[in-house]
Amino acid sequence: MSKKRRKPNKTREKTSQTKYIGFLQSDAFDDLCASGYTRLDECPEILTACREIATLISSMTIYLMANTEKGDKRVKNELSRKIDIDPFRFMTRRSWMEFIVMTMLLHGKGNSIVLPHMEKGENGQWLLGDLEPIPYDRVSFIQDGYGYKVMIDGVEYDPQEVMHFVENPDKRYPWWGRGTTIVLKEVADNLKQAAATEKGFLQSKWKPSVIVRVDSMIEEFSTKEGRKTILEDYVESNEAGEPWMIPAEQFQVEQVKPLSLQDLAIKDTVELDRRLVASILGVPPFIVGIGEYNRDAWNSFIQNKVASVTKNIEQEMTRKLILSPKMYLKFNIFSLMDWDIKTISDVFGGLSDRGLVTGNEVRDKLHMSPMDDLDELRILENYIPADKVGDQKKLVQGE
Repeated sequence: MSKKRRKPNKTREKTSQTKYIGFLQSDAFDDLCASGYTRLDECPEILTACREIATLISSMTIYLMANTEKGDKRVKNELSRKIDIDPFRFMTRRSWMEFIVMTMLLHGKGNSIVLPHMEKGENGQWLLGDLEPIPYDRVSFIQDGYGYKVMIDGVEYDPQEVMHFVENPDKRYPWWGRGTTIVLKEVADNLKQAAATEKGFLQSKWKPSVIVRVDSMIEEFSTKEGRKTILEDYVESNEAGEPWMIPAEQFQVEQVKPLSLQDLAIKDTVELDRRLVASILGVPPFIVGIGEYNRDAWNSFIQNKVASVTKNIEQEMTRKLILSPKMYLKFNIFSLMDWDIKTISDVFGGLSDRGLVTGNEVRDKLHMSPMDDLDELRILENYIPADKVGDQKKLVQGE
């Protein structure tokens, strides 16, 4: 019988490629890598910027204004007290407004809902009661044609029954706020990773400042107890600055400089990301820890970003709470401007000299109590109309 010869197997040609494999211990991975979902309110820079805006807006006085023939005047009544002092029984007005703004800018992703309640007064008439701020996780929105409905704890409300504060309206549903979540998401991840890397470097145990090279033929070097004994006998000392006494044939000492955060450009990366956060949220860089305080930048921040958010709140509160077409709500935005006492004194003192403000109004700007006989408009003698220049006593001869 003839034996069948098996055909040789065809083998694939092996290509010589050099491959590099890196190993990262589990402890180092936990120290240097930031994993998981990053919430925007967990990023210190984003939280600081939003809270700065919310704190400033909550500290301003809310004026109830009325249109008159001589201009708009401030009105002080029970309604103005309700809105500016006691809007919600379980919170101060400052914390109430701060919660609204923080929900709109950060927690609620561009939406903040306040539910007004009505209550009966002593005469049986309906009065404005608590203005309840609703946490974002209790609210949902349902599209209804072009409009929408607001769901609070499963109860449906018409948009006219609630105050809906919106930041960055959506391009398809303009009644719904988008906030800045998507834009800031990647920046928040970068800042979290930078913080994790910095923490890992500062806490890492793999950064010896001195390495001692020992002859491996020494018997004591083979065990942990032996190595400890060598260090105690030759390296460790009782006093600072005491020299080491080591055998020249068996020991060699080297100083090692570990990799620093500056070598990794962590500082530059964090600074760029912080500037990006400041630019997106509209705050000066020094609020998020970049640069020094600048008065012009602060005043520009108040007149632009803070004033824009404030105007949004003013208009929504006016159209939902005020029935009279001749009244509206306004925040005292000028109270946030950075004016030193000398500037205030010069400006309002000059207005007083020209008879445009009273002495008590000047004292009020300087946070001083009013005084008697300072409620009249007074003017200096040489401030007279142009057509009366020739009637001055010092120019009239012999009269």
